[in-house]
Amino acid sequence: MVGKFTAVITKAENWYVAHCVELGVVSQGKTIEEAQGNLREAVELYLESFGTEDIPQNTGEIILYPLEVAISG
Repeated sequence: MVGKFTAVITKAENWYVAHCVELGVVSQGKTIEEAQGNLREAVELYLESFGTEDIPQNTGEIILYPLEVAISG
């Protein structure tokens, strides 16, 4: 069985930070590819530790967009 999840990668200084949205699992790497591989491994370990019952998976469309909001202060 293959699980489908949403991964978001952001750059933070010298690291790429990869985040699995549905599970809240986070990993990092010095390259995008390393961050992807580390996140895949972290998600696999998460699923081994906590099981696969009732795990939310991505089944729909993903829409990413820049969000601007007013910040007072």
